[in-house]
Amino acid sequence: MNSNMQKSNAVPWSWLSVMVVILVSTNLRSPITAVGPVLGQISNSLALDSFQSSLLTAIPLFMFATCSIAVSKFSHFQGMHRFLSFGLIILALGVIARVWGDLGSLFVGSVMIGLGICVGNVVAPGYIKICFPNHIGLMTGIFAVAMNLTAAFASGFSLRIGEWTGLGWRGSLGLWVLLAVLAIIAVFFDQLDKSKDVAAIQKQQSQTAVGHIFRSRLAWYISIFMGTQSLVYYSLISWLPKVLVDYGMASKDTGWSLFLIQIAMIPVMFVGPIIAHRMKDQRLMAVVVAAGMLGSIVIFFSFKLEGIYVAAVLLGLSNGLSFSLSILFFSLRAKTTANAIKISGMAQSVGYLIAAFGLPIFGKLHEFDSSWNYSFYFLAGSIILLLITGIKAAESKFVEES
Repeated sequence: MNSNMQKSNAVPWSWLSVMVVILVSTNLRSPITAVGPVLGQISNSLALDSFQSSLLTAIPLFMFATCSIAVSKFSHFQGMHRFLSFGLIILALGVIARVWGDLGSLFVGSVMIGLGICVGNVVAPGYIKICFPNHIGLMTGIFAVAMNLTAAFASGFSLRIGEWTGLGWRGSLGLWVLLAVLAIIAVFFDQLDKSKDVAAIQKQQSQTAVGHIFRSRLAWYISIFMGTQSLVYYSLISWLPKVLVDYGMASKDTGWSLFLIQIAMIPVMFVGPIIAHRMKDQRLMAVVVAAGMLGSIVIFFSFKLEGIYVAAVLLGLSNGLSFSLSILFFSLRAKTTANAIKISGMAQSVGYLIAAFGLPIFGKLHEFDSSWNYSFYFLAGSIILLLITGIKAAESKFVEES
C-alpha cells in the first residue's frame, strides 16, 4: 500500500519522534475536557451567564471547523516542524491567557487554544505519515490513546488539581501549560535532528499534491465519515446524563456511563489502527463500526436503564474504532504527506461542522418527543450515513484531484 510507496522517502524515525507524537497528542483535548468540571466555578468567579458559559466549550469546536482548511494550506509553506511549534506556542499562550485575568482574556485564551489545537489536529497525521510510513497504524493508535487518556485524566482530576494547586479553577486549567511546554521542547529538538530531511521530502512531494481537495469524492466520503462519527459521540457525551436522569437514574450516577464509554474506547483505539493498516481495505471495519453504534443506540432507547452499561461499552468500542479509523484514513488515502495534511484539514473542518450542528438537533428533537426516541432515530439515521460513507472511504484508493 502507500506505506511501501513511501519507504524510499522515509525520514529515519527515532524515539524523539515517538515522543513528539505522544506529547503533541496530549495537548489536543486536555485543555478542553478540563473545563467541564470547573465550569460552575468559572461562572461564579467571573459572573458568566449560561450563554457565555456554553461558549467556553463551543469556541474550540468552532475554531476546528473554520480554521482547519487554512491551517492545512499554511503548513505547506511554513514547514511541518515550524508550524507545529507555532501551534503549540499559541496553545501555551492561550492556556496562560485563559486563567490570567478577566472575562476578555478568558475568551481570547479560548480562541488561541482552539487555534493551537487545530494546528495539531491537522498537522499530526502528516507528521506520522512522513516519519513513520511503515508504522502508520501503530503510531496512529499511540496518538489516539495518548490523546484520549490525557483527556480523561484532565476531566476526572480537574477539581483535584485546583485543590492541589490552591488556585481553584485557574490552577485546574493553567497546569496544562506544562504539557504544551514539553511538546514545544520535543518538537524543537526533533527539528534540529531531521528538519532538513522533512523539508526535502515535503518539497519533493508537493509536486504531486492534490490541488483542489474539495473536488475529490473520496475526500468527501472521509470527511462525512469523520463528521458523523463525531456527531454520534458528542451528542451522547453531551446529552446522555440528561437522558439517563429522565429515564430515572440519579444524577450522581450518570458519570459512570460516561466513564465506561471513555474507558472502552482506549484499547480499541490502539489495536484498531494496527489491524486496519494490515488489511487490504477497511470496509469490514466500517461495517463493524456502524453495527456497534447502531446496536448501542437500539439498546439505549429499547431497554433504557436495564441495558445502559452494555450500551455504553458497545458505544465506546465502536466509537473508539471509528475515531482512530478516521485519523488513519488521512494517511492511508494519501500518496504524499502534503495530501495527508490536506485531507486532514478538509475532513476536520467539514467533520466538526457536522458535529456542531448535530448537538442542537439532538436536543431540539426532545422538545417534540419527551421519550427521546426522536433524538435516537436521528442518530440511527446518521449512523446509516456513516455506514455508506465509511464503506466508500475504506476502499483501497488514493485521493486524487478530479
